[in-house]
Amino acid sequence: MTVTTAGALFILSLVVALVAVHRPFGDYLYRVVSGTRHSRVERGVYRLVGVDPAAGQSWAVYGRSLLAFSAVSILFLYGFMRLQNHLWLSLGFDPVVAHGAWNTAVSFVTNTNWQWYSGESTMGHLVQMAGLAVQNFASAAVGIAVAVALVRGFARSRTGELGNFWVDLTRILLRVLLPISVLAAIALMIGGAVQNLSAGTEITTLTGGGQTITGGPVASQEAIKDLGTNGGGFYNVNSAHPFENPTAWTNWFEIFLLLVIPFTLPRVFGRMVGQNRQGYAIAAVMAILAIASIALTNVFELAGDGTVPQSVGAALEGKEVRFDVSNSATFAAATTLTSTGSVDSFHDSYTALGGGMLLVNMMLGEVAPGGVGAGLYGMLILAVITVFVAGLMIGRTPEYVGKKIGSREIKLASLYFLVTPALVLIGTAAAFATGNDSTALNTGPHALSEVLYAFTSASNNNGSAFAGLTVSTPWWNTALGLCMLLGRFLPIILVLALAGSLARQQPTPVSAGTLPTDRPLFVGMVVGVTVILVALTFLPALALGPLAEGL
Repeated sequence: MTVTTAGALFILSLVVALVAVHRPFGDYLYRVVSGTRHSRVERGVYRLVGVDPAAGQSWAVYGRSLLAFSAVSILFLYGFMRLQNHLWLSLGFDPVVAHGAWNTAVSFVTNTNWQWYSGESTMGHLVQMAGLAVQNFASAAVGIAVAVALVRGFARSRTGELGNFWVDLTRILLRVLLPISVLAAIALMIGGAVQNLSAGTEITTLTGGGQTITGGPVASQEAIKDLGTNGGGFYNVNSAHPFENPTAWTNWFEIFLLLVIPFTLPRVFGRMVGQNRQGYAIAAVMAILAIASIALTNVFELAGDGTVPQSVGAALEGKEVRFDVSNSATFAAATTLTSTGSVDSFHDSYTALGGGMLLVNMMLGEVAPGGVGAGLYGMLILAVITVFVAGLMIGRTPEYVGKKIGSREIKLASLYFLVTPALVLIGTAAAFATGNDSTALNTGPHALSEVLYAFTSASNNNGSAFAGLTVSTPWWNTALGLCMLLGRFLPIILVLALAGSLARQQPTPVSAGTLPTDRPLFVGMVVGVTVILVALTFLPALALGPLAEGL
């Protein structure tokens, strides 16, 4: 089976749309995070929180503010779920079990949105709206704020200040995420997505049976779920549900939403450091990796390797016929390239190599283009590592956009890179050592793939799953919750520490020995370093899982 003309046009139109908005939207985001004027609503928020918007923060204070905000968010959301049976619009649901509430609270605050439960049969409307959806906004804003703080580290000199976390958070929420989400929700409602407070509608099925179709505030949650690269679906089957994703054009629109901010942030980087070509270079690295991944995922799924797919002529198991194989594969690649986790097909039913490609997307660190904010700061860390490696080759102190990469900077960058692989591999080993791999529905290499996918998704704050794994037990909810927590906040602290170190430096003038970091050679080097680091780290695990199954 080969890619259809419609499938090719689907991908091409996405590329054209992302290119078209890159500059104007990027310039708008730049003005949001760089401006000094505050609206009346923003000033009211600052007074309520007790913050002086003119006061700058060091990386340590910025980090403490972020951690305090996230800790309060986790406690609030945990309590919300534990008390939901006493709340309005609870739909008669019982409180969420303690270990499940812990997992879900951590999941949504860390922008992971891993779901061990079926939303329509576990969460009431108020918890979905005022709990989960609110954290979709907040966690996305936190990611963008950290990326902006790192870029300020490159852009500023001889200062210990990286901006003000509360100002960044407020502006990103009120000027970017909220207005765009409102417009996106309206567009999804026009396309057929549901938006109401209905407890359910009784219908008669084609076979004469009865069924209750749960309604709810779906479109509003769907909009920020994709725009903020969150991923938690209102329904168990996520964006495969017609109430969340009704048509082929809403499928295209949702992919566009989850890619638009991550692919635009490199423009903000270029504007803030005063070198637009640096931003284009980072965007080019993201684009190369993304296009390669989308192409390979389509190839593997359209080839349909395996006895059953080859006998029927297509790998249609677990895919919505509304979207066909190609559009489903494109959605799957996009959602794992970002930290979204939103799905419109069943990843556990993908071919061995197709599912393996989704794993690799997350193992890359989700930098192509990655989650909102997280993709940019992850890619900048890889750029720092690349210039350091290049500096070793020519015997010169490496520099990136005018800042020297010394021992402190490279240690912080290296620790950043090591956090996620350590969590993934230790977590996977622990699951097998304690016998918790027995909850997998399969055996052999595919069982390893299911467990490896779960820890990769949690540690990279993605949230998607192979789903052939029962993870609603206390062990799984606790273990994956810890991976989500450490996988989010340890890298953030390292990024902020790196930003503080860079901001204190004096800019280094460009000389004849400076490696140009805005040219195709450097773009190719960053792509190579990204792929090689992942291959060296995860290849043994991949060889025992999806590669063994596929070959």
